[in-house]
Amino acid sequence: MPKLSETEKDARRRRVLDGARRCFARHGYEGATVVRLEREIGLSRGAIFNWFPSKQELFLALAAEDNERLHTLFAEGGFDALLAAVTEHEPDWLAVYLEFGRRLKADAGLRERWITIAPPEARERSREWIEQGQAAGELRSDVSADEIGKFLGVVIDGIVSQRAFGFDPPDGELVLRFVRDAIRPGERDRGQAPESSSA
Repeated sequence: MPKLSETEKDARRRRVLDGARRCFARHGYEGATVVRLEREIGLSRGAIFNWFPSKQELFLALAAEDNERLHTLFAEGGFDALLAAVTEHEPDWLAVYLEFGRRLKADAGLRERWITIAPPEARERSREWIEQGQAAGELRSDVSADEIGKFLGVVIDGIVSQRAFGFDPPDGELVLRFVRDAIRPGERDRGQAPESSSA
């Protein structure tokens, strides 16, 4: 069997991840059997699990990729970029995102494994974006960066849930207007220093 170049290896790994995402989105974690993964990806189980040692590791790789991508979008483009990702992009990854959250809640072993492959750097970059906005007077400072982050997370998770369940995405401009009204500074926090983040 000819040896794959680095470019070919990257393309093969990408093929596995993209096909697995479609399979998990369509059938859920339990329903994404090896046979279905083979059919969706178009490779044998040996070729698939050459890149990932198990179905769980493949699923975790997808979750880690999405986690990194969303935090990077937020850190580099702010909430506008994050909102565009969950309202405009292909919804397959949204179903995987939701499925991962369900499994993470129910499986303590999975949570422990997740900590080892999802380091806090991406989350820290997101927090820095909020703290910089507070320091510049662009975001309200009567609440902590963590509290703003949690609020924005609730908004995003709500949209993800709706889309994953098959509902149309909300009007992005309307969501942005409400979010901006909620997190921009006003009379309530004029002159107050940002609260310290807790974690």
